[in-house]
Amino acid sequence: MMMGREENKNPVPGILFAAPKSGSGKTLITCGFLRALIKRGLHPCSFKCGPDYIDPMFHRHVLRIPGANLDSFFLDEEEVEKNFNRTFLKNGADIAVIEGVMGYYDGIGGIHTQASAYDISRITRTPVILILDGKGASLSLAATVKGFAGFRPDSRIEGVILNRTSPAVAARLAKQIEAETGIPVVGSLPEAPEYSFESRHLGLFLPGEIDSLCRRLEYLAEQMEKTVDIDRILSIAGAGEVNRAESGEADHAGLAEFIIAGESAGGKKVRIAVARDEAFCFYYQENLDLLEAQGAELVNFSPLHDKELPGDVDGLILGGGYPENYAGELSENTEMLRSIREAWRQEIPVLAECGGFLYLHDRLEGSDGIDYPMAGIYKMRAFRTGKLGRFGYISLTSPDGANLKGHEFHYWESEEPGEAWLAEKPASERKWRCIHQDGARVCGFPHLYYLSAPSFTEQWLEQCRSWSRERKKKRI
Repeated sequence: MMMGREENKNPVPGILFAAPKSGSGKTLITCGFLRALIKRGLHPCSFKCGPDYIDPMFHRHVLRIPGANLDSFFLDEEEVEKNFNRTFLKNGADIAVIEGVMGYYDGIGGIHTQASAYDISRITRTPVILILDGKGASLSLAATVKGFAGFRPDSRIEGVILNRTSPAVAARLAKQIEAETGIPVVGSLPEAPEYSFESRHLGLFLPGEIDSLCRRLEYLAEQMEKTVDIDRILSIAGAGEVNRAESGEADHAGLAEFIIAGESAGGKKVRIAVARDEAFCFYYQENLDLLEAQGAELVNFSPLHDKELPGDVDGLILGGGYPENYAGELSENTEMLRSIREAWRQEIPVLAECGGFLYLHDRLEGSDGIDYPMAGIYKMRAFRTGKLGRFGYISLTSPDGANLKGHEFHYWESEEPGEAWLAEKPASERKWRCIHQDGARVCGFPHLYYLSAPSFTEQWLEQCRSWSRERKKKRI
């Protein structure tokens, strides 16, 4: 059932951890594997399937591993592979580790494989380790493996890990699974409080939290070295086989397109203030890389801790995050709120999405249920709904006809979410109006994936340059 590795391999060595469903242990085992590789002196690059911000943020800030998202709804197949190869090469990695999303074949609308972990494995030609939750199951796990491996002829499932399974039970089951399916069981992970961690509303971790998580990951990596065949997974991944010349050719071609886009706008650096702290932390690394390639100098600042915007900036980006969890502190930083209002009065170009959009409201209901004054740009209230609103992928059309991909994911709502753009759900007839736009100021709930339409950010950065030139003329 296993695919011929030589016929289908990507020059980038990699492994994808998938599972039949969410909650099977993908994140736990991916993080433990990454930590084990670091302890061995390897330099992994991590990827997350789908539009998730949390796991890539966890990898960057806790494990200190660079990476990106891989999403075949946001990008076509060729661009997904370019993004994969480019990120791997740019970071000097020696193995790519991809964490799947939901169940292995779960894609758009729950009835398609597009944008599933399987789709990413197929596009990047990466072998897969299927993680099974062994608690409360035994021989039925063999049927699960057989079904998943045979559901598509190019499943690329080349190994199995039994999670929440003792080594003794795993040893007995492994023989039966391998006999029934021909797919090796490459290890198991027993349940243990020393390295378990619950899903949570993450955000950026405080130093004490990072220290605690690092200790748990140390325990986890040590356990995986005992009960998971790391060497065999590396062999399945093709680690050590990378042909850098071959992968580099595709990589530099893709990167050159972004550099050319920046040069076509004049090649002049434009300073963009980017909100980055505990409250504003949802950014796709690819979005930031694209902005820089198009000529942006990104200047981070903290709406929580700084007293004013960075000096001499030409544009402002307020990303998503958790302003509702820090509403009191954000409201008390009146100097920063005043600085934001003054920049807005001067008509600075702004991109604000989800949490950043909430911050611009007159009032924001915090997680504690109290309303707090915010920037007051939009004279309305943002409030908790108690349920997830408009969850999932969307295709977006701007007033000037630009087409972007994005997603929405929020429990807070606005009294007026805007109506300048059109949002449409894939594999559905559902559509709605969203986003406030006033020239170069685009603010609303959708999270935008810039690589889906590089011309959008190219145009926005040019608007930032124009605004800067006009401001300098007024000073003269």
